[in-house]
Amino acid sequence: MPRPDNCPSTEIDPFAPEFLEDPYPHHESLREAGPVVWIDKYNLMAMARYSEVRMALRDFETYCSSRGVGLTDFATEEPWRPPSIILEADPPLHTRTHGVLMKVLSKPAIESLRDDFKRTADEMVDGLIEKGECDGVHHLAEAFPLSVFPDAIGLREEGRENLLPYGDMAFNAFGPRNELFEKSFANAQPVVQWIAEQCLRQALVPGGIGEQVYKAADDGTVTEEEAGLLVRSLLTAGLDTTIFGLGAMIYCFASSPNQWELLRKNPKLVRGAFEETLRFISPVQTFMRTTTRPVKVEGVELSEGQKVLLFLASANRDPRQWEEPDRFDIRRKTLGHVGFGHGIHICVGQLLARLEGEVLLTSLVERVERIELVGNPKWRLNNTLHGLDRLPIRLVAS
Repeated sequence: MPRPDNCPSTEIDPFAPEFLEDPYPHHESLREAGPVVWIDKYNLMAMARYSEVRMALRDFETYCSSRGVGLTDFATEEPWRPPSIILEADPPLHTRTHGVLMKVLSKPAIESLRDDFKRTADEMVDGLIEKGECDGVHHLAEAFPLSVFPDAIGLREEGRENLLPYGDMAFNAFGPRNELFEKSFANAQPVVQWIAEQCLRQALVPGGIGEQVYKAADDGTVTEEEAGLLVRSLLTAGLDTTIFGLGAMIYCFASSPNQWELLRKNPKLVRGAFEETLRFISPVQTFMRTTTRPVKVEGVELSEGQKVLLFLASANRDPRQWEEPDRFDIRRKTLGHVGFGHGIHICVGQLLARLEGEVLLTSLVERVERIELVGNPKWRLNNTLHGLDRLPIRLVAS
């Protein structure tokens, strides 16, 4: 599609390594260019300001998800796997499937996991204090969710090493077929096959969240096939984003010892501190929508069928919305951040992610006087997500 005459354009490549490594200067450039910006390389409209991002996320009738939330337009191209009936769906299908997940991921259901999660977090933190130096990503941000999430879903032990490669593939697939895409898909077949097999009713351990999803098939709310796709959605979105969020949380406190001291003095700030982490370093950087009709945004005409790249992470640091947005402050009122999205497609697993963040952070606050950086952090590049690959730290006991 041609660029509208009155739309500013940019040569910025939002999927280039230098952008993904440090997106924030580029976010500022995009925000200052205008409320809507044309990305030359991909013939994309982009929105990076808070008000426009939130508006598009809310208006699902104009900015649909059912044509894909990545570069691929499902109306004209074949997706690499059957589309998600949550993330890549609109009402009425989304209303039905969303209701199923909201029921199995309700607050009482998630709270029932708290004691087991806390026990696991306590043991893990105690072991790492004794260990001394460790990798905050591998030994905490990855290890904790991998210890509790698969059991909560009802996955069997064998093959769980496929979970992280699959998530990497799924989120890279929302971008272009660049080097990151090709690398993550190099061994795709056995990983995809394992995931598909784990989503079947007979593969799930009784008593988990996955079994609860299939009960919705038993009562006719969804079909057997749809239940399997919903379990797949849980496996896709319930791990990588949380891992990146927890890694960012540990990094923020290791980098801001004054904020850690503040939290130790007032542990009631734990919940708000995790929310500030998600605002400050948003694990989900971008998602796309497709226009269903011609629409005008701040004087710029968008055609029907136009892909629109929404910079959620940029919106969360927009100075039009947040005071001193580039400062990590656990006392900040973060209500309205779009780290979990917004509107009908807001993350259905947010209560589970919040529980994991709150539990792990509480265990750290109770036991750790200081989180010290003992080496250089390394970022893990992904076409959609932003998070750490390595975080050398030392946990100093209270």
